[in-house]
Amino acid sequence: MASSETNPAITVALSVERLAGSFPGDLGIELTEITDEHVLGRMLIDHRHLHPMGEVHGGAWVAFADTVAAWGAMRHLSPDRGFSTGGLSINVLATARDGDELSAVGTPLHIGSRTHVWQVQVHNGDRLAAHFVCTQIVI
Repeated sequence: MASSETNPAITVALSVERLAGSFPGDLGIELTEITDEHVLGRMLIDHRHLHPMGEVHGGAWVAFADTVAAWGAMRHLSPDRGFSTGGLSINVLATARDGDELSAVGTPLHIGSRTHVWQVQVHNGDRLAAHFVCTQIVI
């Protein structure tokens, strides 16, 4: 599959099946839309996501954003290829607490034959709460 082609088998229905019982699934991460241009997701915040002071833990922000980016990368790979996150950066700009619903929009910045670069913006309501960028290494 050339880098300009996509894999339409990567769908929300497949994500429901594959995330069940996995780390992102156990965190309640849901993907709500997967297209060639973007991936949308949501995560309802509860006690699993919080650090001892009652705010969302940094690892939960990263797990959510990285999962959204991962499914975008998968959409742009042939079934015989894999990937691994090679680098990531996140800036958390606002807090989130128990009961909040985070939403995410992942978009590709670069889709190449050896690397993909994805950005994910995470919102808490109307407010930008985190900006995430990762490089996926195609294997």
